[in-house]
Amino acid sequence: VQLQAFGGGLVQAGGYLRLSCAASGRTFSRYGMGWFRQAPGKERDFVAAISSGGSTYYSDSVKGRFTISRENAKNTVYLQMNSLKPEDTAVYYCATSRSGYGNRSYFTESITYPYWGQGTLVTVSS
Repeated sequence: VQLQAFGGGLVQAGGYLRLSCAASGRTFSRYGMGWFRQAPGKERDFVAAISSGGSTYYSDSVKGRFTISRENAKNTVYLQMNSLKPEDTAVYYCATSRSGYGNRSYFTESITYPYWGQGTLVTVSS
């Protein structure tokens, strides 16, 4: 299984970016997908996830600003990030879960995801 994330970059506060993550090596539509981020000197944190059925979950810090979606025909998951803040600066990682279905607790835990992409850097300037 391979995941490749891209779309990161430098943006001013209040701006937007869309991250993409292309997956290969397994039947994409059967599994959940998640986005996590790791800021310098901090632990990796949950950002958003989407189940195989399309249910979505967000961390409190991004809810209302970020939107996760998936396009099964393209084996791709997206993270639309609006109203970006300097505290959103981090390396963003996509991951695919062990199962397609679960509750919020399941999708917010990094241990749920056996496969990870390489990360893409998002920098938000003030």
